[in-house]
Amino acid sequence: MEFPADLKYTKNDEWIRADGTVGITDYAQDQLSDVVFVEIVVSEGDEVAQGDIIATIESVKAAADVYAPVGGKVAAVNAELDDSPELVNEDPYGKAWLIKLEIADAAELDGLMDASAYEAYCKERE
Repeated sequence: MEFPADLKYTKNDEWIRADGTVGITDYAQDQLSDVVFVEIVVSEGDEVAQGDIIATIESVKAAADVYAPVGGKVAAVNAELDDSPELVNEDPYGKAWLIKLEIADAAELDGLMDASAYEAYCKERE
């Protein structure tokens, strides 16, 4: 299980980079199992608040909502996931990014977990 140190994490298993790139964690994709469908429910230019639903990910086991880790304006949406949802399992911190945000309030990042805190949180749930 990977916990990249350059990311911030939420208790709902989303990650965000300082540049506003958002995705789901290695832990989340592992829990979901084989991802078969990704629906990003926001569009470029949309404003989202921290905690808003930005996507739904469906696997052979379950469906899960994905929430905005911080608020901001949607700068980009990863359309590649429409045809290749399996990227979520293969590369959760790379090619499987969901959206890119123009972060409205960088202070919201301070309320998220760093890699060591998130790793400890994941271990608590096992």
